Amino acid sequence: MFLGGQDWDTVSSRTSADTLVINMGPQHPSTHGVLRMVLELDGETIVNAHSVIGYLHTGIEKTTEVRTWTQGVTLVTRMDYLSPLFNEAGYCLAVERLLGVEAPERAQAIRVLLMELNRIASHLVWIATTGMELGALSLMLYGFRERELILDIFEHITGLRMNHAFIRPGGISTDLPEGSVEKIREFLDYVPARFDEYETLLTENPTWIDRNKGIGVLPADVALGLGVTGPLLRAAGVAQDLRKTQPYCGYEQYDFDVPVATEADCLARYHVRMAEMRESVKIARQVLDTLPGGPVMVTDPKIAWPAQLKLGNDGLGNSLDYIRSIMGESMEALIHHFKLVTEGFSVPAGEVYVPVESPRGELGFHVVSSGDNKPWRVHTRDPSFINLQAMPYMVRGQLIADVIAAVASIDPVMGGVDR
Repeated sequence: MFLGGQDWDTVSSRTSADTLVINMGPQHPSTHGVLRMVLELDGETIVNAHSVIGYLHTGIEKTTEVRTWTQGVTLVTRMDYLSPLFNEAGYCLAVERLLGVEAPERAQAIRVLLMELNRIASHLVWIATTGMELGALSLMLYGFRERELILDIFEHITGLRMNHAFIRPGGISTDLPEGSVEKIREFLDYVPARFDEYETLLTENPTWIDRNKGIGVLPADVALGLGVTGPLLRAAGVAQDLRKTQPYCGYEQYDFDVPVATEADCLARYHVRMAEMRESVKIARQVLDTLPGGPVMVTDPKIAWPAQLKLGNDGLGNSLDYIRSIMGESMEALIHHFKLVTEGFSVPAGEVYVPVESPRGELGFHVVSSGDNKPWRVHTRDPSFINLQAMPYMVRGQLIADVIAAVASIDPVMGGVDR
């Protein structure tokens, strides 16, 4: 299904004299990320297709084995750069299960809040890039316009627009800064009208329908056989959503629906993602209405790193009171802080698999500890990697122009594929 490097001779030798083998990507203005596809054509009809991956390989999984458990957050957040908070949450939930601890209620609620905002941001990038690739350039501008508002909120809360490393084992790094709730409420009041605007432009648009309806069909049985999850599976009529079937971070207390469709084509995936953004708005509102008080990090001083930091006006997490305490009042506190930052904490030996529902489907972390202060192994089940297996099935027998729509509807993030 996937090809490695130096594959051209292998593929071309298997083709007949009546077909033509071409490359699409890895850099192509109409493809979704650094993905190369080797397409075998009979005229303009796709006879066969292969994904060629590895152009964005980062070695993140392997690098986590030589970093402390907390430092691992700064690595995994960079895998799927469109939904970094899901990477952080999944990894930290796995570490917490090994530790036998649970983040405080307020931290879990804030995690849900940020993840749902991140889901909207990720789907906005999907509709923006898909619109651009299919010729609906206005959607590209509108999608990135609304996404900017979410990134501004993330910057206000975490200090960074992406790759936040905000969710930590045991909780989150800091509480919500002043004005966060108001900013988020303002966005949640604003964005539904923009969703209406997108649907006014697209849902009845003949060109949009022609480019998506009946294209890239992936029936439920094939999707399940390939391990496909997320909007692709739900657009085929399977209401699988880990937030419902295996709740985490308190999702079971929020009222929301799992949008599904039955057509299993690109147009169905559009409808599912649009409905999912509206459900995320609904969840975020409920989180704000029921946001509990209390700490945002476990009280165990052997785990809670970095401890008692506050985000200052300069965007840096330095609490002057805490620094004054550890530097001038307690030698033991200074030694403890130094050891926790440089050596981290040890995690009991064992292995766990913890999945979360990312914007692209099941994002799972298989984490193994040997009892050391570093992971023995961190393996990620990234939905972009798994879902990309469906690409050859979706495009076989279709026109070459339909490859663009089919791949865009998968919404792969190559940082997650090449982790």
